[in-house]
Amino acid sequence: MRDVRPINGLSVDVEDWFQVGAFETVIDRAQWPSLPCRVERNCDEILALFAEAGVVGTFFTLGWIAERHPAMIRHIVEAGHEIASHGWDHERVFRMDATRFGADLSRARKAIEDAGGAAVTGYRAPSFSIDARTPWAFDVLAEQGYRYSSSVAPVVHDHYGWREAPRFAFQPIARSDFVEIPVTTALFRGRRLAAGGGGFFRVLPYAFSRWAIRQVNAQGRPAVFYFHPWEIDPGQPRVDNAPLRSRLRHYTNLGAMAGKLRRLVGEFRWGRMDELAAREAAAVQETLAA
Repeated sequence: MRDVRPINGLSVDVEDWFQVGAFETVIDRAQWPSLPCRVERNCDEILALFAEAGVVGTFFTLGWIAERHPAMIRHIVEAGHEIASHGWDHERVFRMDATRFGADLSRARKAIEDAGGAAVTGYRAPSFSIDARTPWAFDVLAEQGYRYSSSVAPVVHDHYGWREAPRFAFQPIARSDFVEIPVTTALFRGRRLAAGGGGFFRVLPYAFSRWAIRQVNAQGRPAVFYFHPWEIDPGQPRVDNAPLRSRLRHYTNLGAMAGKLRRLVGEFRWGRMDELAAREAAAVQETLAA
């Protein structure tokens, strides 16, 4: 019997342990080149996990990482995964103007395409930082030839969020095929709950993510799931001078993450974000034409 369940979007935000937003107040970008990189070993483990499960996904990669680890990017492409942009160095969009954002996009894209030998058509903003302050970012992305973004978290959160944004794919630019695919949220008693992965998946019981994805799929909609390479790495260096809240968010359940991922990729259908974007853009157009 043909499997009619929606194909969900599987994505990895490729950044190293020292590049996360939680540590930006205690680790300066000038320190990055001197810190031990663990992203390549972690991505190798992720690629092996995906191959074991027979799934493909999208790796939203920092240009800074691609420039320094081109062999890793080629390996990702050769394994059948999509490479996409996560910006140059994890600068949040709302800290840039349109000109600087455009330069950041161009620099990152060149590094990623040079490393992987494949076109970059997708983008995810660092820390989901396209929000009510930065709707102009969609125009910049479309002008540079990007086909889709997955940069909006339609929730209330202390770190990010655009509460008024649609929960599912939408076209933010009139008369354009460009599509935004927000990270997954679930509904509980009329309230949106962040349920797209990352720290929520790592910290909360697996049953919560299963419930959330099943809820979305029951509506005939694909879920969008993300995580980071450092989340499967309990051996990474500790940043002891970071705020307690940041340390709790970053280090909780690192040792359990790989096992939970294996369970997740085996239980649901998964695919690349560019293929999901093409299906969602077509569905949006059909809805608008109806």
